[in-house]
Amino acid sequence: MFMADMNKMGIDLELDESVADGHYSNLAIISHSTSEFILDFAAILPGLPKAKVRSRIILTPEHTKRLLISLQDNITRYETNVGKIEIHQTQESGDTNMGFKIGEA
Repeated sequence: MFMADMNKMGIDLELDESVADGHYSNLAIISHSTSEFILDFAAILPGLPKAKVRSRIILTPEHTKRLLISLQDNITRYETNVGKIEIHQTQESGDTNMGFKIGEA
């Protein structure tokens, strides 16, 4: 369920202080099975040999699609107010995912 849905249903959202700080991520690994999508968020830092997963979110396929639609809507609103988000290819691989990897569980 997403913020707009929660507001319509009158759901009060509580944000714990330890969660409110969040975690920085510049790498997401997306895996899926027939019944769920798994989103692992990590940060790759210069000079460090490996990235540590800081957060894992497990969603049903239906909620994953709702997340996709919500992200698309928010990006459209952001670009309307701030300007187009440019995605540049990495020099090494021509990859436009910018560290966001797609996999399969």
